[in-house]
Amino acid sequence: MKKTTFLIVGKHAVLEALKNPLRKVERVFLTEDAQKKLNRENQSSNLFKNIHVFFKSRRELDKLCGNDDLVHQGLIAEVEHLENLSLKEFIQSNEKKNINFIALDEVTDPRNIGSIIRTAAAFNIDGLIVKDRSFPSKSKVLHKSASGATEHLNIFKVSNINSTLIYLKKKNFWVSAFESHGKKDFTKHNWFGKNILLFGSEGFGLKKNTSNKSDFTFKISINKNIESLNISNSVSVVCHHINFFLKNV
Repeated sequence: MKKTTFLIVGKHAVLEALKNPLRKVERVFLTEDAQKKLNRENQSSNLFKNIHVFFKSRRELDKLCGNDDLVHQGLIAEVEHLENLSLKEFIQSNEKKNINFIALDEVTDPRNIGSIIRTAAAFNIDGLIVKDRSFPSKSKVLHKSASGATEHLNIFKVSNINSTLIYLKKKNFWVSAFESHGKKDFTKHNWFGKNILLFGSEGFGLKKNTSNKSDFTFKISINKNIESLNISNSVSVVCHHINFFLKNV
């Protein structure tokens, strides 16, 4: 049975998909200028081998972007979903002593999710846990915001965040919730071991029954005149610190 496909937009998203041997790219739509630039920048790679290439004008590519108001940079690709390991398969096959997952509870903005994916990949997070039903996996905005990082991060789609946290706690993971009312400074914590970094929705934070699954509740210390950080900024601060901690302590 033929798998469903969707469009991704922008130079980095398309280029990383073309480089990923696990990603099936059905078609690429691009301008002649974009092809020349890609070939010039990637002379050692035959990026379009076995790929159906269709040349389009910028206006035609604008129409393919729909109402998302995205800068396509002359490149759009039609791709299939990646076949990722399930969370249980990953844990069963992984013997690392230090494992860090990000878990998102009701985060819905595709730009924020895309930025979080990019951050997680950049700072060596092992995977992102999201609720399958609310994860916009076909969003052009998400993939553009991730800037190609969806090709480099394990994304685990689960049916229920709370039951997943309970399962992971039984597998010796510590759940750390990040909330504005947290009392403990996360930079003072020992981040060795297996950790779930739990973040709540953009407007309402963590639901109470989800927050109750946490072992620790942390805060990010910021200027008292600023109410809070955007969730993608918060994730960036936390991931940068933990990556530095594990490399230098």
